[in-house]
Amino acid sequence: MTKIARVFSVALLTAALAAGCAARGVRIAELKDRPDKYESKTVSVEGVVTRSWGVPLVPFQLYNVDDGSGEITVLSRSGRAPQTGARVKVKGTVNELGVFGGRSIGLHLQENDRAVKG
Repeated sequence: MTKIARVFSVALLTAALAAGCAARGVRIAELKDRPDKYESKTVSVEGVVTRSWGVPLVPFQLYNVDDGSGEITVLSRSGRAPQTGARVKVKGTVNELGVFGGRSIGLHLQENDRAVKG
């Protein structure tokens, strides 16, 4: 194998690996139906903020996002929670408080990144 072919192969493998590690966009209904599949994985959801709560001097804010298939709570530790009605794209880690009777309790996203769409 020539040096150029090896460099090209390594570059191609690196690009494929990076694409596989990127946050995967999923529907909220799928997160709720299969929380075990996504637990502790980073995913991306896009939708409209239906509720938001934030209290000054409290180190976190909560807001709900609805993508048309369902609604999920997002826990944010950065800045202010987006306003109700804002369109957002949120990347975060899927977590739950616990499982009771086979049902997920407290399913939420721990926000890693957020983009508010104009």
